[in-house]
Amino acid sequence: MRKNSIKNTRINGEVQRVLAEIIRGEIKDPRISPLTSVVEVEVAPDLKTCKAWISVLGNEEQGKATIEGLKSAAGFIRRQLAKEINLRNTPEITFVLDQSIAYGVSMSHRIDEVMAEMPDRSDEEEVEDDE
Repeated sequence: MRKNSIKNTRINGEVQRVLAEIIRGEIKDPRISPLTSVVEVEVAPDLKTCKAWISVLGNEEQGKATIEGLKSAAGFIRRQLAKEINLRNTPEITFVLDQSIAYGVSMSHRIDEVMAEMPDRSDEEEVEDDE
């Protein structure tokens, strides 16, 4: 099975959906932030391993605590995943903290700051139109 086959893409999507439901509703670890989302899941073609990119809205400390909480609950998560999805093998999950959403928000704020500091160009355009 190729890495980007249709079957593998469907499995990735289904694992992502079920993993998000498990994290949102079934784990009661206080370290895990309620503002946690599963950004992407990549299941290996042999279904033995899985990488899950997790995004946490909050500071870096909350993100690290959430990843630690998920790592400690990995056995429970894997067991729940096996109950929900009927796969030949239930993959072993590796959680990775995804900073892309926080990076995007940070860049958006920086762009807004730069745009606010720039002089208003609409005045210059009106002067050119009058000439």
